[in-house]
Amino acid sequence: MPLRKDLREQTKKMMKEGSSSFYQAFKFLPKDQREAVYVVYSFCRLIDDAVDEPETSVYTLAELKEQFDCLDDADGHFIWPSLRWAFETFSLDKAPYYVQMSGQELDFVRTKYDTMDELEDYCYRVAGSVGEMMVPILHPAPNDELLEAGVSLGKGMQIVNIIRDVGADLKLNRRYIPLDIFKAHGYTETDWENQVVNDNFKRLIDDLTARADQWFKEGLAHVKQYPKKSGFTLKLAASYYREIIQIVKENDYQVYATRAIVPTERKLRLFSQISKTT
Repeated sequence: MPLRKDLREQTKKMMKEGSSSFYQAFKFLPKDQREAVYVVYSFCRLIDDAVDEPETSVYTLAELKEQFDCLDDADGHFIWPSLRWAFETFSLDKAPYYVQMSGQELDFVRTKYDTMDELEDYCYRVAGSVGEMMVPILHPAPNDELLEAGVSLGKGMQIVNIIRDVGADLKLNRRYIPLDIFKAHGYTETDWENQVVNDNFKRLIDDLTARADQWFKEGLAHVKQYPKKSGFTLKLAASYYREIIQIVKENDYQVYATRAIVPTERKLRLFSQISKTT
């Protein structure tokens, strides 16, 4: 049974407005898979908004949890019948959605990180969990190997988000780059507060980039096991995200005052490159 047209249009609109990169990457999937991705993204967007924009959010995080607990009976918003359709169509598991919410909850209690282990746990919760949500949609019978790869890909993308959003997060007094990475490269919290971009900071960003690249590598290691369109989509999404780091470097690592955005023409070039190798 297909997703109702009104629900499809609303979730599609939410994804298109929320992440042009994801929208452009996932639009090549077969219809049901594409629409399920719209649904999952929309729910994650609502979770994120409940934490980052509580004054305008449709739900609080507690309300989202309460409705999700009783998904079969939840109503009052297009997300609930949309989620019921996705869960029924792809036999999805609720567990990673709860992990996602637990990660977003961390932003209420932890705004600064001390160690890479703490940051990796956060990256798993808010982004690796999305990989766990997506894999059963993209593959008809995923094994543990594919699920673990999905988690790695999500964590790599979250590191890119953290690098891109250093300046925006500073305005919210959030420091996701952990102190142990600061110390390893001779960068201080005072430097961070003063938005210093120096050689130490550049080495710090390169260190984080190397960690993200390792997760990207792990995330795509088994991509050939996917149906062709799913594999193409994953490689395209990863390439769009990795290109953000290239923009950061071209901006001379200025992530405090400038937000790295991949222009459409570069996305088209990446699309052409990935197409030739898939």
